[in-house]
Amino acid sequence: MGYCVYILHSQKLDRFYIGMTENLEQRITHHNNPIDSSKFTSRGIPWELFMAIPCQSKEHAQKLERLIKLKKSKIFIENFKKYPELVEKIVKETGI
Repeated sequence: MGYCVYILHSQKLDRFYIGMTENLEQRITHHNNPIDSSKFTSRGIPWELFMAIPCQSKEHAQKLERLIKLKKSKIFIENFKKYPELVEKIVKETGI
């Protein structure tokens, strides 16, 4: 798959987690089976994949992840599913 930005959702916390990875399946498994129980994600288990956004490169994924995190908005993230063109727009904006 290459690099992607992923968004996980925890029903338990009703919160989202944004990250980037080259191996999505492995990252989700890691979040749901953490080695360090003091990490934020250990409190939200089980995490479910809300969305994965493919990226052109590691740098692109980093830029996109940063943009989404800077919004600090649950509504912004929820709108990704309602308005797919929003995802397309930010992917283009952050493309390298």
